[in-house]
Order: sequence, then C-alpha cells, then structure tokens
Amino acid sequence: MALDTATVRFLEQLAEGHAKPLHQCTPVEARAAFSKLAELAGPAPAMERVEERTIEGPDGQAKLRILVPIQNPRGVLVYYHGGGWVIGSIDEYDTVARKLAERTSCAVVLVEYRLAPEHRYPAATDDSFAALKWVGNHLTDIAGQEVPLIVAGDSAGGNLAAVMTIRARDHGGPPIALQVLIYPVTDADFDRPSYTDPENDLLLTRDGMIWFWDHYLPESSRRTEPDASPLQAENLSGLPSAIVLTAEHDVLRDEGEAYAARLQEANVPTDLQRYAGQIHGFFTLLMLPGSELGFQQVVKAVKACIVRMRKAQLAQ
Repeated sequence: MALDTATVRFLEQLAEGHAKPLHQCTPVEARAAFSKLAELAGPAPAMERVEERTIEGPDGQAKLRILVPIQNPRGVLVYYHGGGWVIGSIDEYDTVARKLAERTSCAVVLVEYRLAPEHRYPAATDDSFAALKWVGNHLTDIAGQEVPLIVAGDSAGGNLAAVMTIRARDHGGPPIALQVLIYPVTDADFDRPSYTDPENDLLLTRDGMIWFWDHYLPESSRRTEPDASPLQAENLSGLPSAIVLTAEHDVLRDEGEAYAARLQEANVPTDLQRYAGQIHGFFTLLMLPGSELGFQQVVKAVKACIVRMRKAQLAQ
C-alpha cells in the first residue's frame, strides 16, 4: 500500500529542509535534528502529579520522570524512548507520555537511560533494568495501591522493553503484566527484505540503522547477545502478553514481525498489527493520523490488561 497522504506531505516538508542524512551526522547533530522533530508533538495534557527521580544503576545514574494523570492511577507503565540508543530524551517524549497517561489512566514513568556512543551497550539495558526494578519496588508509592506493571517502548525503546521482560523473567521480577512493543529493534540483520526494499528508505534507513548499531555496539560479534537482539534469545516462553505494532514502510518491519512470531511460538499471547501506509516513527508523530490509530490499539490493550488483572485478583 502507498504511503498515506499526510505522511507523504510530512516527508516532503522534511526534504525541503535539506537536512543531512542521519548516517552522515555526528551524534550531536542527530540529537539536534531529533529535538526539532519532537517540537511538532503539540501541547501536552496536564497531570495530577509530576515527579523527577534519579536512581542508581550498576555503574551510573538514570533519571526518571513520573507522570500521574489521576489521583489513583489504574496501572504503571514504564516507557523507554526511541532514538537508536543514541538520540532522544524524556523531555522530547514528554507529550507522548502524557497523552498515554491521560488516555490509559495509568501513571507513565519515562526512563532517561544513558546514550551511546558516550555510554555504549550494555549501559542502556543496565539503566533500563535498574529503573524497572525501582518502579517495581515503588508501585504503591506511585499509584497508591498495587496495580499492574506494564513496559512499553518504540524502536530502540521497544528493544529495551522486550529485553526487560526477559531480564525480569530470568532475574526474579518484577512481574510484568503486558509488553507494548512499537516497531521494535529485535535483531541486527540488515539484509532482511524490509531493509533492502527501496520503498522503505524513508525516515529511518538501512544506513541509519547501521549508524545506530555502530555507535551502540561496535563489536558486531556481540550483537547476537539477547540483551542486544532479543530475537536471538533461545527461550521466549513465560514472558508477559505482548502487543507488537509494525509499519509497512519501515526497515524494522520484518524483525518486529519475526519477534511476534517467536513469541506466539512460545505460547505468549501476542497481538501483532502491521500499519499499512505508515513509516517508522508514525506512533510518536502525533500530527499524523496513523499515530491516533496506534494510540487506540495501545490504549485498548492496556485497559484490557488492567481488567484482566483485576479479575484474576478477585478470583484468588
């Protein structure tokens, strides 16, 4: 299917700016360009409460922003931002997170993990897991009661969210009720059909993903480690239910769908949805109609998870 009209116009406007391709940028230049994109998110909903926390990781600190939309949120959602482990920040994801909080009635915790190349793999995964454990230990402080814990993320953040579910399973928790993986990075194979299809050479390109991986984990021999490429994990059984969103015109499409298939093979309840006519990044590009469709799916899944967990608690 062809790109939708709004996306075509958006890409035309970007092209009019004559910006350098990502793979020709320094990390500093790429971060500045990403920050300008984030400004398009528009106004953010007001929250009942906003807290900033700094936690200690195994070899560094991670900053958390806790967005609480109502007095007694129904769940807590830990969100890992995208940006190829190199760009992005909780400030740039603030509006997206607030809208998620408002529409799900869940507290959303944004995680400011350390970025590459200043802090290469596994710094991001270590920070992300430290944040997850901290949130798991403070659920009642955040929500005022025991509520479901959900992990979510887009792109590289989807990679981190997927890795967190495996780590939590293998390291005694915290228990996770749902994983929301939005066009996640799950592997480092740049020869999949979605990578080599010229129609997918759009906002995120094959060269761009190689650039991200080279900054994040230069040692290609280590990219098959499950903490880097969860698709390479031997065992995906016993993981929380998942929803996986992919975009038709995205170099990451095939690996996201392959991961969903692996989850299903491991008997993990998994809802996969490919968004026709959409590009990588559509979920957080709030001005595009595809973003609203993605939001509707995520909100519906989160609310269904909360109802399911409540019923399970009442049955005990």
